[in-house]
Amino acid sequence: MKAFRCGDVVPGCSREFTGADRHEILAQVAEHARTDHHVEVDASLVQAVEANLRER
Repeated sequence: MKAFRCGDVVPGCSREFTGADRHEILAQVAEHARTDHHVEVDASLVQAVEANLRER
């Protein structure tokens, strides 16, 4: 199980995500980024998320 905290990339954001693998996390984060931060996912965002993934 993987976990990611959006606040590790976007200061002040308290959303947390869990998933079986990085693909599940990235799908959740992409929707959150578009909906809540009005940001499209690009390579730098994917790198930032992957750098902050942790085992749960």
